[in-house]
Amino acid sequence: MKKTFLQLLTLTLLAGCSADQPRTPQQVLAQPWAQVENAGRQQPVSMVMWQGDPLINRYMTGYVKPEMKRRYGIDLQLAAGQGAGLVQTLAAEQAAGQHSEADVVWINGETFYQLRQVDALLGPFVDKLPNARYLDLQNSFINTDFQQPVAGMECPWGNVQFTVIYDSARVSRPPRSFAELPAYVRAHPGQFTIPNEFTGMTLLKSWMISLSDNPALFQGKFDEAVYRKWSGELWRVLNASKPYFWKQGRTFPEQLAPLHQLFANGEVAFTFSCNDAEVDNKRNQGVFPATARAYVPAPGTIQNSHYLGIVRGARHPEAALLLVNFLISPEAQLKKMDPNVWGDHTVLNLAALPAAQRRQFEQLPTRRYAPRRETIQNLALPEPDPEYMTRLFKDFRTEVLEK
Repeated sequence: MKKTFLQLLTLTLLAGCSADQPRTPQQVLAQPWAQVENAGRQQPVSMVMWQGDPLINRYMTGYVKPEMKRRYGIDLQLAAGQGAGLVQTLAAEQAAGQHSEADVVWINGETFYQLRQVDALLGPFVDKLPNARYLDLQNSFINTDFQQPVAGMECPWGNVQFTVIYDSARVSRPPRSFAELPAYVRAHPGQFTIPNEFTGMTLLKSWMISLSDNPALFQGKFDEAVYRKWSGELWRVLNASKPYFWKQGRTFPEQLAPLHQLFANGEVAFTFSCNDAEVDNKRNQGVFPATARAYVPAPGTIQNSHYLGIVRGARHPEAALLLVNFLISPEAQLKKMDPNVWGDHTVLNLAALPAAQRRQFEQLPTRRYAPRRETIQNLALPEPDPEYMTRLFKDFRTEVLEK
C-alpha cells in the first residue's frame, strides 16, 4: 500500500518517547565501510520522494527496489513527500528527539537550505561512499545547490536543465528567446500558461534573469534591490500578457501534471520541464503527441542538480548509505540516463570511469525530441539563492494570480 510521509510520521509519534534515541552523526559516520555494509544488510530503508512521474516511480520500484534486495537483502520502502511538508515533518521529529520514519530524502534548493536550518540532515557523508570517487564534484552545477556549497551534506543524484516543450504541428516557429515570448503570446491567445509550482517558478526565475540581461546579478546571497527591480519588471510583462494566456489568465494550473495533460489534449501548445530529456520520456510513453519537441530559449535557462540527503534521526542509516552509494553507481546512473527509462543526466565524471563503462554511457540511445546536452550547455544559468524562489512563489500569487 502506498504510504505518505504524514502517515509514517503519525506512526512514529504514536510510538511515544520510549523509543531508542537516534545515534549521533559522529557515531554513524565513524564506522569503516565494511562495518556499514554489515550493519545495513537485511534492513529496511525508507526513502521519501516526489512521486509525480510514472517513469521515475517505475525506475525506483522496478529497478532500484529489486536491486537493493538482490545485492543487500534491503527492503526499500518508498513514501511520497517533498518541500515544506517534508521540512515540517522532519523538524517535528527532531524536536521530539525520536527516530525518523524517513532514512533518505530526495531534495534540492530551498528544501536543502531549510533542512540545514533545523539540523535535520545526518552530516557530511558523501566522502564515505565508495562510488563518490566517480562524482563530477568539480562541476559548479553539481557541487553547488542554489548558491549553497553541497559540502557532502547531500549527494548529487541527477543534473537537469529547464526546457520549453511545444507542439511542432501547431507552432511552426516557437519564440526563440524570452524577449520574443510576450509578442508570441499576444499573437496566439490561449496557447500559453504557467503552472504555479516548482517548474513554473523555475520558468519565472529564468525569465527574470533574462530581463536583467546580467545573470551575475543573481549570484551570491539574495539581494533585495535586485529582486525588487527585476521581479517588478517580470510582473509588468506577465500582467500585460495575462489576458492572452489560457483561460484569459483567470486561472492557472496548480501542478505540472495538469498542464502536461492540457498540452497532451491540445488545449495549450506549450508545457515545460525541469528535465531537458522529459519530452522523450513522455513521447515514448505516448503521453505527448509525436510532434512534441523541446528547446531552450535564449539567453538561457536554469540548470541544476537534485540530491539525496540522509536524515539525522534515520532508523537505518547504514542501509541508507548503501542505497545512496548504489544510486550513484555507474550501473544505476547509466540506467537512469537512458531516455527510454528516465533520461536524467548523470552526475558522474565520465572521464573517471573505466573505459568499458564510459563507452556504455557514450552508446546510450540519443535523444530524438529534446536538444542534445552539448548544444544547450552554453545556455545554462546557475540557480540563484533559495530566497529568490521563495519570494517568487509568494509574489506570483499576489502580483499576478490575484490581480
